[in-house]
Amino acid sequence: MWYEQGREHVWLPYTQMKRAPLALPAVATNGTRITLSDGRELVDGIASWWTACHGYNHPHITKALETQLHTMPHVMLGGFNHEPAMTLAQRLSKLLPGDLNHVFFADSGSVAVEVALKMALQYWINTGENGRDRFVSFNFGYHGDTIGAMSVCDPDEGMHSLFKGILPQQFIVDLPRTKEEFIEFESFLKSKKNEIAGVIIEPLVQGAGGMKFHDSETLAAIYNIAKKHNVLFIADEIMTGFGRTGTMFACNQAEITPDIMCIGKALTGGAMTLAATVASEEVYQAFYADTYKAALMHGPTYMANPLACAAANASLDLFEQEPRLAQGAALQSLLADALEPCRALPGVVDVRAKGAIGVVQVERLRKVSWLAERFLEQGVWIQPYGDIFYLTPAFTIDDADFSTLTDSLCRTMADWSRL
Repeated sequence: MWYEQGREHVWLPYTQMKRAPLALPAVATNGTRITLSDGRELVDGIASWWTACHGYNHPHITKALETQLHTMPHVMLGGFNHEPAMTLAQRLSKLLPGDLNHVFFADSGSVAVEVALKMALQYWINTGENGRDRFVSFNFGYHGDTIGAMSVCDPDEGMHSLFKGILPQQFIVDLPRTKEEFIEFESFLKSKKNEIAGVIIEPLVQGAGGMKFHDSETLAAIYNIAKKHNVLFIADEIMTGFGRTGTMFACNQAEITPDIMCIGKALTGGAMTLAATVASEEVYQAFYADTYKAALMHGPTYMANPLACAAANASLDLFEQEPRLAQGAALQSLLADALEPCRALPGVVDVRAKGAIGVVQVERLRKVSWLAERFLEQGVWIQPYGDIFYLTPAFTIDDADFSTLTDSLCRTMADWSRL
């Protein structure tokens, strides 16, 4: 009843509503499974867009939410503070690299990126360097769907090509990998540094742009060039943070401390929406002044929602109390081995794994409706897009569900390659 009455009124994400098949009616989640209204269970291969790192409905997070719900589900942060937010900010400051000690809470990853861009722009205004109003980002990058975030995404390969020429014009370049490319990148940064507010990057893994990887040496080199030429470095760890690349944060692997870091997605273990933009001491001090004009004038209504902060604190408990990082890191070799047979299939370009991310890249994705039906028939939730099939399961996935996912993907790809 609810499905029939409501489906005509819900506008779904990334969907052509006129042509899209009916969305699946989900009624429950548990562990690594999603239950549909007809009783079928699907093993979730993407952890609800990479958020449910501990699996769904973890009892420790559920208990924290229940306790907070009966105490104070929400209070505005303007003029108030509360224990869940204060505790979470302190814990994040200790967990994040270096002196990333100043946490500005938001309610989604896109907003966290907007705040980071705004923060970087105003940093230069507050320090007396006007004209530094553009950003350097990278082809195949994705940073969100709001206006500022869209402007630093890939303008051609991403989801926002329709708005090319309308959005703020940034410097979007190839991600350097070779010695020659780094020389060219540094030369460009040096020549434009008086116009550049910051460099923004998804460290180690460009997520929605195609799960494209780069190594920690590449990340460190880009960071060092930015710092050499006095350009702010912004790490968008919304997708990569909280163990997804095998360490708590991707920046840990390059041993770098960004000037600004964006976090979200798995911050609450997939239970609530919450994100944050975290600034270094130097950036924060540029706003810490006697004049009101120097303040950061931003404030999402539900920023630091107590329920969401309670979930995030409970999620951090699990990282401390259970071998979550080790589980996530171990998935790298498991995914690489399980997906390797796909490499020999016609049309497959690459098979790769990084942390709890497994990817099979193809020349061209086709027969998407057929693929969706086959995956559902086999009881798995896998959503190929662009030119990739990928798995980003919960770190807690058991052997049986892991095998169900990887066997289904390999079997379906084998059949698909013969069509």
